Formats: sequence, C-alpha cells, structure tokens
Amino acid sequence: MATFDLLSGIPISVDGYALHGLSAEVSPEFVRHTTIVEISGAGLTGLGEDVVYTTEEHLEYQQLGAVHDLAGNRTLGEFCELIESLDLFPTPPQMEASRLYRIWAFESSALDLALRQNGLSLAQALRRQPKPMNYVASTRLGEPPTLEPVSKRLALDPTLRFKLDATSSWTPAIFDGLVGTGAVDSIDFKGMYKGTSVDQAADPLLYERVVEAFPDAWLEDPDLSSAEAMAVLADQHQRITWDAPIHSIADIEALPFAPRMVNIKPSRIGKLRGLCDAYDYCASNGIGAYGGGQTELGVGRGQAQYLAALFHPDTPNDLAPSAYNQIDPPAGLPRSPLAADDLSAPGFRWPD
Repeated sequence: MATFDLLSGIPISVDGYALHGLSAEVSPEFVRHTTIVEISGAGLTGLGEDVVYTTEEHLEYQQLGAVHDLAGNRTLGEFCELIESLDLFPTPPQMEASRLYRIWAFESSALDLALRQNGLSLAQALRRQPKPMNYVASTRLGEPPTLEPVSKRLALDPTLRFKLDATSSWTPAIFDGLVGTGAVDSIDFKGMYKGTSVDQAADPLLYERVVEAFPDAWLEDPDLSSAEAMAVLADQHQRITWDAPIHSIADIEALPFAPRMVNIKPSRIGKLRGLCDAYDYCASNGIGAYGGGQTELGVGRGQAQYLAALFHPDTPNDLAPSAYNQIDPPAGLPRSPLAADDLSAPGFRWPD
C-alpha cells in the first residue's frame, strides 16, 4: 500500500486554527522567525511549524491571524486538498518555495491533530517501527572562516559529526584543521542557492580541495553549470547528493544523473502526499535519503526527526537538536543516534 494511503482516510474534525510567533537569534547577523500553526478540533490541538525565511512574511501573517475557514469534518486527505486550494499568503511571497513551507505547516498540524483524535501515533498509522536517528550538526565557519564553531561543539561532544557549508574563503589551514578533527561527514557547496545570503558560486578550486581533503564525505548541491566544475567532480557522482532542488519526485528525476542519496526535507516537499510519494519513490528506486532541518524553533524540528527515525534513521540526517543552532550551544545535549523514550503516544510530535 502506498504510504499516503495509510494516512489519507483518517478522519479529522476541525473547529479552527491559531498562529503563534517564535523568534531566536541564531547568529549576530540572523534572527530567525517561525510561526506555529495550531489547528484545534474536538477538544484537541495539532501543531505544525511554518519555516518561511522572510521575517516580514511571518509578522504580516501573524498579525492577520486566522483568516481561512477550515472548520468541518473531513478525511485528512480532503483537508490537505483544502489547504492546497487556498492562497496562504496575504501578499505574494518573495520565494516561491515559501508556499510549500506554509502548506507543510498546516498539513503537519492537521496530521498531528487527526492522529490524536483517532488515538494513533504516526508510527502506528504508518505501520513502521522507529529506530534511533543518526544525526550530524550543520554549521558555517563564518567570514573570515574560523574553526571555532566546530571546536566549540566538539568540546561539548567529542563524538559529534558535522555537515559544513564550504566557502571559497576556506584557507589551507582551515582544511587542515577540519581534516584533523576526523568529524566531517558531509560538505554542502550551496551551489543551488540563488539570491540568498548563503549563495556559493561554482568554484572548481574549492571543489578540488574538498574532494581531496574529505574523500569519504557526501558532497551536497554542487553548481555544475561550468565545465570546470563538472570536470573536477566527474569521478565523484557516487557521493554527490542534492537538497535545494528537491521539491518533488519530478525534481529527483530531473537531476543531471541518478543520485545514490538525496536530502528529503518535509517542509521543502510541502505537501503530505508529495512527501509520502517521495519516500515511496526513493525506496522503490534504490535511492537513499536523509533528512534536513530549516532552523526550526519549535515543533517542526522534532517532526522532521520523527520522520527520519521512521524512514531513514541510519543516514547522516542534518537534524541535530535545535540547540546546536545557538551561537553557544548548551552542554548536555543528547548524542547521536537520537532516541525518543516513547513514540507510542497519539500524534505527530517527537517527545521533549
């Protein structure tokens, strides 16, 4: 049975919804804002998190509040169809992907509520046994780059593994220091990001240095638009993975070569049906998957961890506890693999 078919017929009763804003300083240059979508019905509530990256789009939406009539009794599949028929933005978003982020906030909240109303955990509904989830911590090294973000986190947990955003400003000393840690599992080239603060143009020299320094690391999102970059990575296709382009099965099929691994971010896929179909597609085509975060501040990180524990627990999931996103992470964070004490409770939430 298709994964979505296990969920689509679950009944859901909705009275209304509310929006709650969250914010946190994750770097001196970046205050992260997200919005919690709380859908209520039959005395219970479901939660999802809107991870749109534009601050103004959060504040505008939160100020307007609940403007859509979602009340009624439906199946979860019918509710998702309703959400996808609505324009959830008061004004057009700056990035088209933001529409998917917001859809996921509503559909993940509805999934949480539907499961709670029917006394089902997500694991029970999907007939899957969750496993402890392997994770890596994702960070940038700043400008000018320094090893401090890595060394600071390794001081808290010497077993921690990393996914790092490589930039053209990395010096030979930075490469030597990172190699010395032995803690790098994946490198993100950010080559598929355009018009953002983390853009990294194709840099054949950077790619060559990364390939040589980290021969076993996954290589995410290179920019293959230049012949020089393609030539450097011509023999590395088996460890190239993709993240930013992946919003659907069609995007996986449109990649320049068949991947061994892709980053499936629930919020980037957006639609619950699309997410389930992507999991099924990867499984049937022998494509590995790992999960990724969106600097969530609330329930969204735990929901992505829950899905990783069900569908791809053993891969380098970029889903470290959210506290690792803080400028100074606290001591005592749980080590990888991350295990929940109990995922049998009704709903779609990773236990605190």
